[in-house]
Amino acid sequence: MALARAKSVAASNGSAFLSAAKARTGVAIEIISGEEEGRLAYLAVKSGLGLTAGSLVIFDTGGGSSQFTFGRGPVVEERFSVNVGAVRYTERYGLAGAVSPEQLRAALDAIATDLARLDTARSPDALVGLGGAVTNIAAIKHGLVRYDPKVVQGTVIERAEIERQIELYRTRTADERRRIVGLQPQRAEVILAGACIVRTVVSKLGKDALTVSDRGLRHGLLIERFGG
Repeated sequence: MALARAKSVAASNGSAFLSAAKARTGVAIEIISGEEEGRLAYLAVKSGLGLTAGSLVIFDTGGGSSQFTFGRGPVVEERFSVNVGAVRYTERYGLAGAVSPEQLRAALDAIATDLARLDTARSPDALVGLGGAVTNIAAIKHGLVRYDPKVVQGTVIERAEIERQIELYRTRTADERRRIVGLQPQRAEVILAGACIVRTVVSKLGKDALTVSDRGLRHGLLIERFGG
């Protein structure tokens, strides 16, 4: 029987869903914990980028939350999630289209407050970002007409480039953003908030740049199961 893994989700009918999925597809779905998800993503990033030593922070910012994994060498030392996501701030601060500098500052201040847990973290030897916001920023930096994971993987994004893109999004409507080469059209409304979160993470962790990983959880699972 095939075995699939899925991210853990909070749902009242989780058991019923798993039973129904197995009955219809013959696939057993294993729900993994947040800690296991972080460990597998850590494994994928280290393997994909050839990081063998030193301290490492991996972050993945999504629509509703952001996940952080801290480690050194092969060992994951800490993992946590915070309710800091692009959709949340887009809705709360009206970032789906062009905004004033004052609106942008209010959003950045709120993100900084909500990411206060990073204030006491040591600056790592390497900072790696994954997820839609980060990979889109990389694609825009390269001007990719068609997304290419081989180009995106390992891209170094400097803080100045993040600042440039934030201003690019701030001054454009969602429709105008969709014409930016490299940006996936469905991310036009949330890319400004996503870029603000990325900027804040880089700043709080005392880095001038981050490295992009196009590989994540599923790659870590494949490496663990089959080697890599």
